[in-house]
Amino acid sequence: MYRQIVDEIRRCVSIGILKPGEPLPAVRKLAAELKINANTVQQAYRTLEHEGDAYVKRGLGTFVSARAQEAGRGRSTAIARQIAGRMLREGFRHGLLASDLIAALQEIAPIRREKGEGTREKGEGTREKGEGTREKEESS
Repeated sequence: MYRQIVDEIRRCVSIGILKPGEPLPAVRKLAAELKINANTVQQAYRTLEHEGDAYVKRGLGTFVSARAQEAGRGRSTAIARQIAGRMLREGFRHGLLASDLIAALQEIAPIRREKGEGTREKGEGTREKGEGTREKEESS
């Protein structure tokens, strides 16, 4: 469970919900909100601190480090590869080729060609048209 908290905080940093220097929720508050033991949240925060994604100010709380945002950019590529790998395995189980999956992705979340052939601006998402696909992912 603590790993899920770590991953979610990192995700929030990488997409800009949490910014460097911002405080993380208080341990007890987050534990109560998630209905888990405070020690689990504390372990997640210690992991973030140990890995350089957060720092502690005694008496004030745990804060997002500047390094967390930089590391988040590199993690985005790794996460995209993991998701693509899962997608390929699932597609192959259903008899689909990689080209079929690529075509489907381009159909639901087209890359904006006016920015450059096959590229997108840094920080620009392509989620507008693909957001409705989340229901399918969760129900599978």
